[in-house]
Amino acid sequence: MRDLLLMALFAFLGAGAAGLAGAGVLVLIRRRSLTASLTVVAAVAVTAMLAGTLAVAWAMFLSPHDLTVVTTVVAMAAVVSLATALLLGRWVVARSRALTLAARSFGDGDFAAPDGPATAELAALSRELQATSARLAESRDRERALEASRRELVAWISHDLRTPLAGLRAMSEALEDGVADEPERYLRQIRAEVERLNVMVGDLFELSRIHAGALALSPSRISLYDLVGDALAGADPLAREHGVRLVGDRVEPVPVEVDGKEMSRVLGNLLVNAIRRTPADGTVAVAAERSGDGVVLSVTDGCGGIPEEDLPRVFDTGWRGTHARTPPAGAGLGLAIVRGIVEAHRGHAAVRNVTGGCRFEVTLPARGVRQPVQAEA
Repeated sequence: MRDLLLMALFAFLGAGAAGLAGAGVLVLIRRRSLTASLTVVAAVAVTAMLAGTLAVAWAMFLSPHDLTVVTTVVAMAAVVSLATALLLGRWVVARSRALTLAARSFGDGDFAAPDGPATAELAALSRELQATSARLAESRDRERALEASRRELVAWISHDLRTPLAGLRAMSEALEDGVADEPERYLRQIRAEVERLNVMVGDLFELSRIHAGALALSPSRISLYDLVGDALAGADPLAREHGVRLVGDRVEPVPVEVDGKEMSRVLGNLLVNAIRRTPADGTVAVAAERSGDGVVLSVTDGCGGIPEEDLPRVFDTGWRGTHARTPPAGAGLGLAIVRGIVEAHRGHAAVRNVTGGCRFEVTLPARGVRQPVQAEA
């Protein structure tokens, strides 16, 4: 038993010395390539085995012939083991290099992991890189779309500001020079243009608050019936001017907890958008009903429908569709404000085509809807 423990001690000392030497070499070459590190690891493993075996052989006081035989056998085994380890290491390094080359397309949306078998760690790394690349590509697409939307908004706002400002300048100069035939009419027109600019500036301010996350909500319990009724009353003059009939007979008196002022703005923007796009003698219908997700407010117009390729852009900032659908007083901000306010309430806004027009839907979550109390049996 004592001899066995002594041989184990010699084997441990020989292998330990080789391991410590290998650890020192790895520290020195820690900034080198993976090939060098794998070579050192393989060499340390083989050298540790060789050193332990030779230490035990020498401690056993073998004859010179037997010691030579043992040394030769162990050395040959070490050479074969080292060669095998290096060949396998080259395969791992090749997979690593292929992954490095594939990573050059990272973030472009077309990142593809190298084909063929790989270690579990490299396969997991490839999957994670592929998923992260897809998310980064989506983020870049959203950033490009947002930048394009901002450029479009600046172009529209510049155009919309230039026209009323030019009119205001011409009318003010006419009044100043005393060449206006009907000063009262000029003053009424100036007031109307100022109100139009005031609405545009208010929309820009509201949109900037939404994008900055500074939209502070003050939720209170309010009935959808009252909310829709007030919105219909406010939009009635515009509907009469355009010859459009407003219908709100499918509104359930559901109590919800929302910011009444902001939700009134949502309904007002949707109604104004629907009225301006519905031809004379058309109908704009408002509905409010419970759903599995909470409550759905909808405004259906008679615009004739929106092209399918434009549906995803309807709520984008500055988007106003084709010139044929662009109202003279629009700035492309109303529906963007609608989406921002609804999302601030943890809801979502959507639009879809229906027969003869389109239907805008605002879904408020169930937590903002007071559920009816079940009567006890």
